[in-house]
Amino acid sequence: MMINKLLLGFSLIQNSDIEEKIKNAPDSGYEVGVFIGSMIPFVVLVIIAYMIYYYNKKRNNNNN
Repeated sequence: MMINKLLLGFSLIQNSDIEEKIKNAPDSGYEVGVFIGSMIPFVVLVIIAYMIYYYNKKRNNNNN
């Protein structure tokens, strides 16, 4: 529950930064970079979560 609130707070802070960066962008190519840069932290977190899940699943299967 607390993690959801933390992620929501982080998302709200990040959205305001993204909107400001896009508004001050020199060209439209900058928007693509801002979008990709904003998605990287979430992708990394998903990869880490999957690695932890896979490790624990593998460890659990070896114990049985």
